[in-house]
Amino acid sequence: MDLLISDAWAQGAPPPQGGGMIELMIMFGLLFVVFYFTLWRPQSKRQKEHRDLLARLAKGDEVVTSGGLVGRVKDIGDNFAVVEIAKGVDVKVQKGSVQTVLPKGTMKAL
Repeated sequence: MDLLISDAWAQGAPPPQGGGMIELMIMFGLLFVVFYFTLWRPQSKRQKEHRDLLARLAKGDEVVTSGGLVGRVKDIGDNFAVVEIAKGVDVKVQKGSVQTVLPKGTMKAL
């Protein structure tokens, strides 16, 4: 019976390709560049703009807080600001919660 059927031999594994480590390093480098331009750089730019906004915050500015309150700044401290949201109604908020400084006269239009 062995004369008619030849033995089947499994094909060997292909030889390993060289340069796998270099390709991996290039891929990680490209991934870092993508993350830098899509996440880190825009976020740090927004943080810088917000810090500048808080540094320029002055008494009398009309602001919007992160909670959605619209009011006029009556007093500013190091960490807190007093915002008048209606006549005779003052709210003390953290300066970091101020999101936007509105143009003068915006509150009258609301």
